[in-house]
Amino acid sequence: VSYELLENLLNWSRAQTGKISFNPENIDIKSLIDTNILLLNNLAEKKGIVLLSTLNHKVLAFADKNMVLTILRNLITNAIKFSRKGDTITISVDEDKEFYTIRVSDTGVGIDETTIAKLFLISENIKTEGTASEQGTGLGLILCKEFVDYHKGRIWVESQVGVGSTFSFTLPRTII
Repeated sequence: VSYELLENLLNWSRAQTGKISFNPENIDIKSLIDTNILLLNNLAEKKGIVLLSTLNHKVLAFADKNMVLTILRNLITNAIKFSRKGDTITISVDEDKEFYTIRVSDTGVGIDETTIAKLFLISENIKTEGTASEQGTGLGLILCKEFVDYHKGRIWVESQVGVGSTFSFTLPRTII
Protein backbone atom coordinates (compact mmCIF):
# COMPACT_ATOMS: atom_id res chain seq x y z
CA VAL A 1 0.00 0.00 0.00
CA SER A 2 2.82 2.44 0.75
CA TYR A 3 4.22 1.77 -2.74
CA GLU A 4 0.88 2.85 -4.24
CA LEU A 5 0.89 6.03 -2.15
CA LEU A 6 4.43 6.90 -3.24
CA GLU A 7 3.61 6.22 -6.88
CA ASN A 8 0.48 8.38 -6.66
CA LEU A 9 2.42 11.18 -4.96
CA LEU A 10 5.14 11.06 -7.57
CA ASN A 11 2.66 11.06 -10.46
CA TRP A 12 0.63 13.86 -8.92
CA SER A 13 3.76 15.93 -8.32
CA ARG A 14 4.84 15.45 -11.92
CA ALA A 15 1.38 16.45 -13.17
CA GLN A 16 1.43 19.60 -11.01
CA THR A 17 4.85 20.70 -12.24
CA GLY A 18 4.16 19.89 -15.89
CA LYS A 19 6.85 17.20 -15.84
CA ILE A 20 4.60 14.28 -16.62
CA SER A 21 4.67 13.06 -20.18
CA PHE A 22 1.32 12.80 -21.93
CA ASN A 23 1.62 10.40 -24.86
CA PRO A 24 -1.78 9.55 -26.29
CA GLU A 25 -1.89 6.73 -28.83
CA ASN A 26 -4.35 4.10 -29.97
CA ILE A 27 -4.63 1.68 -27.03
CA ASP A 28 -6.82 -1.33 -26.32
CA ILE A 29 -8.94 -0.64 -23.24
CA LYS A 30 -9.80 -4.35 -22.83
CA SER A 31 -6.11 -5.19 -22.52
CA LEU A 32 -5.61 -2.54 -19.80
CA ILE A 33 -8.67 -3.73 -17.87
CA ASP A 34 -7.49 -7.35 -18.10
CA THR A 35 -4.00 -6.33 -16.91
CA ASN A 36 -5.47 -4.61 -13.84
CA ILE A 37 -7.75 -7.56 -13.06
CA LEU A 38 -4.74 -9.91 -13.18
CA LEU A 39 -2.75 -7.53 -10.98
CA LEU A 40 -5.49 -6.99 -8.38
CA ASN A 41 -7.36 -10.31 -8.37
CA ASN A 42 -5.36 -11.75 -5.44
CA LEU A 43 -6.16 -8.68 -3.34
CA ALA A 44 -9.86 -9.07 -4.17
CA GLU A 45 -9.85 -12.82 -3.50
CA LYS A 46 -8.24 -12.32 -0.07
CA LYS A 47 -11.31 -10.28 0.90
CA GLY A 48 -13.75 -12.72 -0.77
CA ILE A 49 -14.63 -10.25 -3.54
CA VAL A 50 -15.32 -11.20 -7.15
CA LEU A 51 -13.58 -9.00 -9.76
CA LEU A 52 -14.86 -9.21 -13.33
CA SER A 53 -15.05 -7.42 -16.67
CA THR A 54 -18.04 -7.45 -19.01
CA LEU A 55 -15.85 -6.39 -21.94
CA ASN A 56 -15.20 -9.31 -24.28
CA HIS A 57 -13.80 -7.56 -27.35
CA LYS A 58 -11.02 -5.16 -28.27
CA VAL A 59 -11.88 -1.47 -27.76
CA LEU A 60 -9.49 1.15 -29.14
CA ALA A 61 -9.28 4.55 -27.48
CA PHE A 62 -6.90 7.44 -28.10
CA ALA A 63 -5.26 7.81 -24.69
CA ASP A 64 -2.06 7.68 -22.66
CA LYS A 65 -1.59 4.02 -21.69
CA ASN A 66 0.22 4.67 -18.38
CA MET A 67 -2.34 7.23 -17.25
CA VAL A 68 -5.25 4.90 -18.04
CA LEU A 69 -3.53 2.02 -16.23
CA THR A 70 -3.13 4.29 -13.18
CA ILE A 71 -6.78 5.46 -13.32
CA LEU A 72 -8.06 1.89 -13.55
CA ARG A 73 -5.73 0.63 -10.82
CA ASN A 74 -6.82 3.40 -8.43
CA LEU A 75 -10.54 2.93 -9.10
CA ILE A 76 -10.40 -0.87 -8.81
CA THR A 77 -8.22 -0.71 -5.67
CA ASN A 78 -10.73 1.71 -4.09
CA ALA A 79 -13.62 -0.58 -5.02
CA ILE A 80 -11.82 -3.49 -3.33
CA LYS A 81 -11.06 -1.33 -0.30
CA PHE A 82 -14.75 -0.43 0.20
CA SER A 83 -16.25 -3.82 -0.58
CA ARG A 84 -16.96 -6.72 1.76
CA LYS A 85 -16.80 -10.49 1.52
CA GLY A 86 -19.31 -11.65 -1.08
CA ASP A 87 -19.37 -8.34 -2.97
CA THR A 88 -18.73 -8.03 -6.71
CA ILE A 89 -16.76 -5.43 -8.66
CA THR A 90 -17.64 -5.12 -12.34
CA ILE A 91 -15.70 -3.15 -14.95
CA SER A 92 -17.73 -2.26 -18.03
CA VAL A 93 -17.39 0.00 -21.08
CA ASP A 94 -20.09 1.92 -22.96
CA GLU A 95 -19.51 3.89 -26.13
CA ASP A 96 -21.01 6.75 -28.08
CA LYS A 97 -19.80 8.64 -31.15
CA GLU A 98 -17.02 10.54 -29.38
CA PHE A 99 -16.21 8.80 -26.10
CA TYR A 100 -15.92 5.52 -24.26
CA THR A 101 -17.27 5.50 -20.73
CA ILE A 102 -15.41 3.11 -18.47
CA ARG A 103 -17.26 2.15 -15.28
CA VAL A 104 -15.97 0.48 -12.12
CA SER A 105 -19.03 -0.63 -10.14
CA ASP A 106 -19.07 -2.30 -6.75
CA THR A 107 -21.68 -3.67 -4.39
CA GLY A 108 -19.75 -2.27 -1.42
CA VAL A 109 -20.55 0.13 1.41
CA GLY A 110 -21.36 3.16 -0.77
CA ILE A 111 -20.61 6.86 -0.22
CA ASP A 112 -22.82 9.56 1.28
CA GLU A 113 -23.66 12.77 -0.64
CA THR A 114 -21.49 15.01 1.58
CA THR A 115 -18.39 12.91 0.90
CA ILE A 116 -19.17 12.61 -2.84
CA ALA A 117 -19.13 16.41 -3.13
CA LYS A 118 -15.55 16.48 -1.79
CA LEU A 119 -14.01 13.42 -3.49
CA PHE A 120 -12.21 15.12 -6.38
CA LEU A 121 -11.17 18.31 -4.56
CA ILE A 122 -7.54 18.69 -3.53
CA SER A 123 -8.59 21.28 -0.94
CA GLU A 124 -10.51 18.62 1.00
CA ASN A 125 -8.67 16.16 3.19
CA ILE A 126 -10.64 12.94 2.88
CA LYS A 127 -9.18 10.02 4.77
CA THR A 128 -11.50 7.06 4.84
CA GLU A 129 -10.95 3.59 6.16
CA GLY A 130 -11.76 0.51 4.08
CA THR A 131 -13.89 -2.43 5.19
CA ALA A 132 -10.75 -4.24 6.44
CA SER A 133 -9.32 -1.06 8.04
CA GLU A 134 -7.28 -0.20 4.92
CA GLN A 135 -6.03 3.38 5.04
CA GLY A 136 -6.68 5.92 2.29
CA THR A 137 -5.44 9.43 1.57
CA GLY A 138 -7.86 10.53 -1.14
CA LEU A 139 -4.89 11.30 -3.40
CA GLY A 140 -5.67 8.45 -5.80
CA LEU A 141 -8.96 10.04 -6.88
CA ILE A 142 -7.33 13.47 -7.25
CA LEU A 143 -4.74 11.87 -9.53
CA CYS A 144 -7.48 10.08 -11.50
CA LYS A 145 -9.22 13.42 -12.08
CA GLU A 146 -5.95 15.05 -13.22
CA PHE A 147 -5.28 12.21 -15.68
CA VAL A 148 -8.86 12.23 -17.01
CA ASP A 149 -8.55 16.02 -17.48
CA TYR A 150 -5.46 15.46 -19.65
CA HIS A 151 -7.73 13.45 -21.97
CA LYS A 152 -10.42 16.17 -22.02
CA GLY A 153 -12.73 13.61 -20.42
CA ARG A 154 -14.72 13.67 -17.22
CA ILE A 155 -14.91 11.53 -14.09
CA TRP A 156 -17.83 11.17 -11.71
CA VAL A 157 -19.37 8.88 -9.12
CA GLU A 158 -22.86 7.60 -8.45
CA SER A 159 -23.37 5.93 -5.10
CA GLN A 160 -25.89 4.80 -2.54
CA VAL A 161 -24.89 4.06 1.04
CA GLY A 162 -25.19 0.35 1.75
CA VAL A 163 -25.73 -0.50 -1.94
CA GLY A 164 -22.47 0.38 -3.68
CA SER A 165 -20.73 2.86 -5.97
CA THR A 166 -19.99 3.34 -9.65
CA PHE A 167 -17.01 5.44 -10.66
CA SER A 168 -17.13 6.38 -14.35
CA PHE A 169 -14.71 8.20 -16.62
CA THR A 170 -14.61 9.02 -20.30
CA LEU A 171 -11.84 8.65 -22.88
CA PRO A 172 -11.86 9.80 -26.50
CA ARG A 173 -12.44 7.14 -29.13
CA THR A 174 -9.52 6.20 -31.29
CA ILE A 175 -8.26 8.47 -34.06
CA ILE A 176 -7.81 6.41 -37.20
